[in-house]
Amino acid sequence: MALRPIDNALPITPERPKKQAKVVVPIQKQSDSAVQDENKAPSAPEVTVDYILSENLKAIPNPESKIQSLIEGLDSKDWIKVCESLNNARRFALYHSTLLVPILEKVVLVLVKAMKNPRSALCKTSIMASFDIFNAYGDKLLDSFPSDAFDHLLLQLLLKTSQDKRFVCEEADKALKAMVGSMTPLPLLKKIRVYVSHANLRIRAKAAISISNCVSKMGLEGMKEFGLVALVQMAADLLNDRLPEAREAARSVVISIYEAFTETEEQKQEAWQSFCESNLSPIHAQSMFKIIPSL
Repeated sequence: MALRPIDNALPITPERPKKQAKVVVPIQKQSDSAVQDENKAPSAPEVTVDYILSENLKAIPNPESKIQSLIEGLDSKDWIKVCESLNNARRFALYHSTLLVPILEKVVLVLVKAMKNPRSALCKTSIMASFDIFNAYGDKLLDSFPSDAFDHLLLQLLLKTSQDKRFVCEEADKALKAMVGSMTPLPLLKKIRVYVSHANLRIRAKAAISISNCVSKMGLEGMKEFGLVALVQMAADLLNDRLPEAREAARSVVISIYEAFTETEEQKQEAWQSFCESNLSPIHAQSMFKIIPSL
C-alpha cells in the first residue's frame, strides 16, 4: 500500500550558502616624520639654564636705565625670563645695591614665588639670588618691609633644605648660612624660633641649626635680652627631638649658653648646675649636665 504524505512534517530547509571570509588588508600608515600633522604643535626645544656663581656675575652697564626692564622681567610669565631677571637682580644687589632698595620687597616676593615653582631650575636660581641678597642687605631685610615678605622667604628656604633634591637642598643650606652670617642674631633668632616647633621634622632640624648658628654669635647680654631661660628651655626640648640634626644643634646651643653664662663665674659647674635646676624640670636639667663633660 502506498504511503500518504504527512502534511505536518517539517519542511526541509535548503542549506544556506557559506559566507565568504572577509580579508582586511591593513593600510600602512605613514610615519609621523613623513607627514606633519597640522593640528599638532611642534615639540619645544630643550631649554638649559646656567647657574652662575656669585663671583662670576658682572656689573650692569648703565644700571639706572635697566631698573625698569628688571621690574618687567620679574613680572614676566615666561619662567626663562624670570630666571634671567633674577640673575640681573643679583647683579644689582652685588654692584648697584642702592638702586635695588626701592623694589627690594618686590624682589623678595618674586623669590618666594619662584621657590614655590615646580621647575627646579627656577627654584634653584631664586635660592642663589637670596644668597646674594642676604649678603648685600643683611638687616635691611628684617626692618625695611611693612609686609611679612621676609617670613615667607625664611619658611621657603627651610622647606627647600628639607627637600629630596640634593642640589636644591645644598643651595638652600648655603642661603640660610648667609642669612645668619649677614644679620644681627637677636632679631633673626626671634624670627626663627617659631619653626623649632614646626610639625615637619626636617624643618625643625634646619631651624635648630640656624638657631645654633645665631646663638654662637651672641654674648650673654644678647641671650638675656632674648630670654636666657626661654633659650635654655628651647634647647632642652630639642635635645629630645627625633632627628639627630636637631639634637646636635641643641647641644651646640647648650654649650654656647654655658660658655657665655659661666664666663665670669669662678665656680662654673656649680653656677651652671644651680641655674639649670632652678629653671628646668629635673629630667631636662640632668640632660643639660650630661652635655658638659666636666659636670
